Amino acid sequence: MVPEGPRRWVGHLAAAREEEPHVADAVQPADGAIPTELRRSAIGLWEATFQSFSFVGPAGDVAILLVGTALYALGATPLAVLIAWLIYGLWMIVPTEFSSEIVNAGSYYAYSAQGLKGGGVLALWYWIGENMTGPAFAVLGLSSFIYLLSSTLSSSTWAWAPMSFVILLYGVVMSYLGIRPSLAYTMWSGLAEVAFLLVSAIVIIVELGHRNTLSTFTLGPLHGNPAPLFLGVIFSVLDFTGLGTATTVSEEARNSKRVIRRAIIVAWVLAGLALILPAYALTAGWGVGEMARYAKSPDPGLIVYQRYLGTTGWVLLILFTINSYLSYMVAKVNAVTRIWFSAGRDGVLFGPLAKVHPRFRTPYLAVAFFFAVILVIDFVAGFVLGPTTAALWLLTISGVCIIAVHVVANTSLTAYMVRNRKFRFLLHGIAPTAASIIGLIVIFYSVYPVPAEPIGSAVLVSIAWLIVGFGVMWYYLRRHPELMRLAGRSRA
Repeated sequence: MVPEGPRRWVGHLAAAREEEPHVADAVQPADGAIPTELRRSAIGLWEATFQSFSFVGPAGDVAILLVGTALYALGATPLAVLIAWLIYGLWMIVPTEFSSEIVNAGSYYAYSAQGLKGGGVLALWYWIGENMTGPAFAVLGLSSFIYLLSSTLSSSTWAWAPMSFVILLYGVVMSYLGIRPSLAYTMWSGLAEVAFLLVSAIVIIVELGHRNTLSTFTLGPLHGNPAPLFLGVIFSVLDFTGLGTATTVSEEARNSKRVIRRAIIVAWVLAGLALILPAYALTAGWGVGEMARYAKSPDPGLIVYQRYLGTTGWVLLILFTINSYLSYMVAKVNAVTRIWFSAGRDGVLFGPLAKVHPRFRTPYLAVAFFFAVILVIDFVAGFVLGPTTAALWLLTISGVCIIAVHVVANTSLTAYMVRNRKFRFLLHGIAPTAASIIGLIVIFYSVYPVPAEPIGSAVLVSIAWLIVGFGVMWYYLRRHPELMRLAGRSRA
């Protein structure tokens, strides 16, 4: 769906800016004044869908990240991915339910602020942990992927640094220039990515012929032992992280309370299609009984694609993997900077960043700050640990923090619905509680036993970050109770 043409503002700004509908608590700028709100009614269902979908980066998972699942689930990798997708669907109850109640770019921060007193600060702090390490991981992850494709680059100790700079700059510039162009890019490239992954998986399955088997969706390859399957599910759950981030563009969507809910559901379905079928094709294509070797290969996805689709398939997977990371970076900058903008608008942590660009209506100060912070983290971590190890180190922190955000938001949904007398036992009680328990189990098995270095130190940093969050929440509850009362309110 192509976004509608711009609407015009009344008065002498009519030719330059769009008209905004009345929004509760939003202050309309006077003639000639700098606008203080994001651009309203700028995007529709499909743009919002691919804001969420781009976080999954399925081509990157197919080429690289499924090795984490295969390391434990082995020939049952498709079953692990299927279960992870269903679990993540349970986690999506919170954003779908809250998005019908609250329109706020702060997303889980705003929802938690409205659900629990001080919950917004806690969710924000945990999300900052992910905000700083998740995109840094993606930048270094793509740099490492490109790095390993060339023996010339691999022999260099510094070539990853300028690549990291360009990758990060691409996402920052696209996001800075406006919500429409950034999401138009993720939408069209994302549709092409889904089509490629589905078609290529079907081709591989057809070529396999009689070697196709449903045993990959059973415990057969694991000799009936569910323990390694569960560990594989943990890695696959992280592959779906970010599917709820359509909520961060809710203030800019038309008919937001209806559109965002639908966008999250559509993104979840597309993510399942783009990962479950290819996961089966990779497993059956490599060999169900040989998946231990798959997990130890640096580029198994590329090997399978070259084996069944030739050089053309190999090249296309590389190109879509690169594009997958770039789309993720664009969507990531969009989401993170709007969360920070929303919190700053409420006077929480990011006050100086609560401004929008007079022309592009983007949170440009937050974008600039994001660029500087992620660049420093990438360079420090990359030069100290090397780009590949640094990416995994940052991913560990990112995974723990984002699951903690979900746990806070799940609890907030229950409290919010009870207080507003809209509580439904299964949807607002059992489901979010089960999702939180699953999240806590995933965190536990992610940090215990503490892995060997250097990942072990990332686990300790994650635990420390979670603990500090309670101190930050206590500070705001004691010193700024008025902010806690008003934080995260709906902007529609």
